[in-house]
Amino acid sequence: MPRRIILHAGFHKTGTSSLQATLRENRVALKKQVALRLRWHLKDVVAAARGYSTDKDPLTLIKVQTRFGEMVNAIPGMPRRTLIISAEELSGHMPGRGALADYSAAPVLLYAYWEILRNAYPEAEILIYLTTRAPEAWLASAYWEHVKSSGMTLNYDVFEHTYAYGANLDAMVAEIASRVPAEVVAQPLEACVDLPLGPADPLLDRCDIPLSLRPSLVAVPPANRRHPQDVLNAMLDANRTHTDAGARNAAKKAILKEAGLDQ
Repeated sequence: MPRRIILHAGFHKTGTSSLQATLRENRVALKKQVALRLRWHLKDVVAAARGYSTDKDPLTLIKVQTRFGEMVNAIPGMPRRTLIISAEELSGHMPGRGALADYSAAPVLLYAYWEILRNAYPEAEILIYLTTRAPEAWLASAYWEHVKSSGMTLNYDVFEHTYAYGANLDAMVAEIASRVPAEVVAQPLEACVDLPLGPADPLLDRCDIPLSLRPSLVAVPPANRRHPQDVLNAMLDANRTHTDAGARNAAKKAILKEAGLDQ
C-alpha cells in the first residue's frame, strides 16, 4: 500500500497543466518514490465530477463515487511509495460555465474521494493538495480560457463582477479544510514562479524524493499558456459572430492557424 496519498484536485488555471506535465515527463525517474494517476487516467471520474458540479444530483455523486472507487481498486501494489492523484476537474467544472458560479461542489467531491481512499488504504497518510492563485489573476485567466474553449460572449467586466465570489480560492480552501477530515495544503501559483520545476516543486517536496535525484529532474515549458491578446480578441469576436457551434469552432481554428498556433 502507499505510504502517502496526495490528492491534487485543483483549482483550474493555477499551474495544474504545467504541474502534471512535469510529473509525466519525470515519471520514469520518480517511479521508485512516486506512483501517478493523472487527468488522462481519470477521464470517467472527472466526467462524472463535472456533471455533479453542475446538477448537484445525488445520483451523479454516486456515479462519481463508483468510478473513483473502481479507479482506486485497479491500482496495483505500490509499497511505501507516494500515490499522486492529480486532475483539476476532480473539483468539477471551472466556474464561469453558465450558471456555475463557484467551486461549491468541491467539498462534497473531496470528502467522497477521501472516504474511498481512507477505506482502501486505512494506514496511509492522505493529503489534499490545492493550488491557488490571486483572485484578479485567476479571473482574467479563467475568462480568456472560457473565451478560447467555449462560446463565452460576456465582456470581461461583466464576467469579473458575476464570478468574483468563485475567484476567492483561499476561502474555498478553508471551506474544504472545515469539511474534509484530512490535512489540506494550499500552494499559491505566485510562489512557484522562480522554482526549478515551477508548481511541481512544492508537491514533490512532500514525496520524500532523495536530494541526489532532484537535480536530474527535467523542467518542462509552461503548459496551456494564454494565447496572445490579439488572438484571444479575435476568438471573442468569433464567439459573438457565430451562434452555430460548428461555425464558431471552424472560425477559431482558422484564427489559430493564421497565428501559427494550430500545432
